[in-house]
Amino acid sequence: MAFEPYVRTQMLDPKPAPVTSVGPAGWLKRNLFDGPGNSVLTLVTMVAIFLLLAHLLPWMFLSVWNADSLAECRQIIDETYGLDHSGACWAVIHDRFFQLVYGFYPSELYWRPNLTFVLMLVALAPVLFTHLPRKMMIFSALFPFIGAWLLWGGSIWTPLAALAGFALGGAAYRYGSAVNGILAIAAAVLVPVIWWIFLMGPIARGLHAVIPLGIEVVESNQFGGFMVSIVIGITAITLSLPLGIMLALGRQTNLFIVRAFSVGFIEFIRGVPLITLLFVASTLLNYFMPPGTNFDLVVRVIIMATLFSSAYIAEVIRGGLAALPKGQYEAADSLGLDYWQAQRLIIMPQALKIAIPGIVSTFIGLFKDTTLVSIIGILDPIGLSNAIRADNAWNGIYWELFVFIGFVFFIFCFSMSRYSMYLERKLNTGHR
Repeated sequence: MAFEPYVRTQMLDPKPAPVTSVGPAGWLKRNLFDGPGNSVLTLVTMVAIFLLLAHLLPWMFLSVWNADSLAECRQIIDETYGLDHSGACWAVIHDRFFQLVYGFYPSELYWRPNLTFVLMLVALAPVLFTHLPRKMMIFSALFPFIGAWLLWGGSIWTPLAALAGFALGGAAYRYGSAVNGILAIAAAVLVPVIWWIFLMGPIARGLHAVIPLGIEVVESNQFGGFMVSIVIGITAITLSLPLGIMLALGRQTNLFIVRAFSVGFIEFIRGVPLITLLFVASTLLNYFMPPGTNFDLVVRVIIMATLFSSAYIAEVIRGGLAALPKGQYEAADSLGLDYWQAQRLIIMPQALKIAIPGIVSTFIGLFKDTTLVSIIGILDPIGLSNAIRADNAWNGIYWELFVFIGFVFFIFCFSMSRYSMYLERKLNTGHR
């Protein structure tokens, strides 16, 4: 018996995908119920979340926002929701909100930290988002001096004199590079330091005596709350990245003195707890300054936090440099690039791209570690929460303050994490 071969003469119409593989049902199957084990874990997790929310949501939302004391707050809760209900007393946040944000900063001068925060966002924008005009980077470079003057106040000549130190350092490097590269780097460091320590103060005071321009002075002991955490955290994060890059490069250089200093600095800082450095900043650092120098405590803490973070950033970046294949260095040499051109154009961009998760993790840890300053007498949100709870009106309140403080820190840290993910996606040049 002869069989005739089957020859297809037309295409079959496509059939719809199975209901369990597309849409919400498909997502549930892939992510929550993909097999017996995952299904059991999903159900157990859902029950745990339900039990947690069943207790947490009534406590959070069946609460009181307006009261003058914890006793009044509990009385309102008992009268409104019954004696067996324990609701949150958010009235403490309503009552002490400005103190938690600004500390003891004069209320009539709140516009200064508010303006500083807005200007900070403007200054960070061209650094974080490259599609913005590059000319905005000029304002980003000037903002630290503007922000410090707005927060601390005083003579306008002080930030201008501090800015002049960088100009003198640039001039020293320019003229010194014509003689010797190492001499130029040393001059670029020493000239600004000498200017800032010995000359800046007298010259700024002299100019202010001739042309008195300034705003009301606010001492750093009036700083507090989230304002001081943001000032210390953002400043230390901004300064520690370039310093960490220089330390990472210094650790890999062939120059013995530079390499030895970089290695010694990194290993010493990483071997000392941050709280120890903060105690050094609060007690010992003034002994190394000229007699009569009034070195602001917040500035001392910023310096120590920057040094601490830069050591960890250096190691993270060193890991990124070590992950690059040797061919990248050879490619830079084949193009005839010198050391700094190769680092700027080829090596460092790739190393930073690899190190982005570690860098952001270090920044997040540093921002959360700003709460340690309460131990040396700076009233950050944690320190203020202790002071608020010491008040007879709010004695005995705990969870509401810590939940609010944790929520605000979460917003900042989560924003940094999301920006890290955005930057990784933007710089992802690989093929998957």
